[in-house]
Amino acid sequence: MSENNLAKARCAVIILNWNGASLLRRFLPSVVRNTENSVGRVIVADNGSTDDSIAVLESEFPTVEVWKMPENYGFAGGYNRCVERASRDGYEYALLLNSDVETPAGWLSPLVDYLDSHTDVAAAQPKILSVDNTGCFEYAGAAGGYIDRNGYPYCRGRIFGTCETDRGQYDDVADIFWATGAALLVRVDTYMAVGGLDEKFFAHMEEIDLCWRILLTGKRIVAVPDSRVYHLGGGSLPASNPRKTYLNFRNNLLLLHKNLPDATRCRKLLKRRLLDTIAWLKFVLTLQFGNAAAVFRAHRHFAKMRRGYTSHPDVDLLDARNDCRHNILTSYYLKGRHLFSDLG
Repeated sequence: MSENNLAKARCAVIILNWNGASLLRRFLPSVVRNTENSVGRVIVADNGSTDDSIAVLESEFPTVEVWKMPENYGFAGGYNRCVERASRDGYEYALLLNSDVETPAGWLSPLVDYLDSHTDVAAAQPKILSVDNTGCFEYAGAAGGYIDRNGYPYCRGRIFGTCETDRGQYDDVADIFWATGAALLVRVDTYMAVGGLDEKFFAHMEEIDLCWRILLTGKRIVAVPDSRVYHLGGGSLPASNPRKTYLNFRNNLLLLHKNLPDATRCRKLLKRRLLDTIAWLKFVLTLQFGNAAAVFRAHRHFAKMRRGYTSHPDVDLLDARNDCRHNILTSYYLKGRHLFSDLG
């Protein structure tokens, strides 16, 4: 890449890698090939890998910039260090891209162009499709993320485990509650101003927390379906892994605790913890004892960790926003509404 092209790039496309040499070999070629040099600079940030990731990057991807970190800081800590460096290097935008994402030609420009022309938008995501079934939305983000009145995340194109076929039904730009960390474009100055990702989360739902804090500043977050990428999903932890269950349950409670105001926080957390007890019972009855133990551990650790959050907003976005009015558990399990378009 020439110095002239480097000077023109306004977006740091940052791939956080940890022991993912095989994923780099599979997915990085498409990112390098299809990221316009004048728009984005492809950077792999290595999170203290112990495999041959660095050797693979140096021998097979000599044009890719590599940022090396001495240890694994997790998704949140790793990206915080990267975006801080991008800020120092003068990048206007940062694109947080998972290492298991394949990008087609022209994937980046629609996102950057939209933020260029809408100064009230602070973050955006593309359409996220499955790399193994390219006509189907992928679990992590689909066509834009939302959250229901009880704090359960869901997406246009994905509710719980049901991923829809992409028939063009969500091809409009839409305001969303959260953009997926699988492919998240964010203004660097906004990211820094709201404090970045919460490193106490380590991994999972930290992008929802980040987006919640961005929304509290009055900025918007959108899904831009003119951009699309293909995500493998589960590249670091499979969905059935008790470690993932633990992080999801613990971090969802932290998400609600830190972002809900005093007036509603206790009531909503009590309801959510009762619902989690039902989930724990389901794991027990289906003999998923590892996941049941993970839920118990998540609640025990949340009770300790919540003491570290003493500042809370004055606004309850779950009450203030129309897109948070749904009860996804009722809609999905009792009313049989498995598609986003069925929610009304």
